[in-house]
Amino acid sequence: MSRVGRRKIKIPSGVQVSIQKDRVRVEGPRGKLETPLPSRIKAELADGVLVTHRENDEKKLKALHGLTSSLLGNAVTGVTEGFRKELDVVGIGYRANVEGKSLNLGLGFSHPLEFPVPEGIEIKIERTRKSTANYVASIVISGNDKQRVGQVAADIRALRPPDPYKGKGIRYADEVVRLKVGKKGA
Repeated sequence: MSRVGRRKIKIPSGVQVSIQKDRVRVEGPRGKLETPLPSRIKAELADGVLVTHRENDEKKLKALHGLTSSLLGNAVTGVTEGFRKELDVVGIGYRANVEGKSLNLGLGFSHPLEFPVPEGIEIKIERTRKSTANYVASIVISGNDKQRVGQVAADIRALRPPDPYKGKGIRYADEVVRLKVGKKGA
């Protein structure tokens, strides 16, 4: 058995799980999510615990078993607690602010960038501080769907990835940027 696949997912109070033939619907205080169920993977709900089973021990089916179990666990966590990613905007003259349904960014280009906030995702600017000669703004992305939160964070980071020489750009809050040595005078 797959270690991840056989893991039991505890369903907290206030969360409702309904299992159809090809999908599992999870509803909780933060909303509802649907997770697809592969054809040869079965899900069972008994005594407040969700368990997945597979038909046989094919290599591809073992991988799908673990994946399905992880996705169901993420759905339960998403409708109860939610997920969040934090990005830091580092650089002199770099700015970030939220206006309505868009994130406005000043990242050293000749024009400001406007990033539309997708449905089901919430973006906030949590803190703004000046560190040693650099402007730092913290962008917090939160939502119920772990994949969508991660994808939105990756899309925002791709607008201006960290510069390897000065460290300016958008980075994850826990990301370590190793700076390269520039030219040396003779």
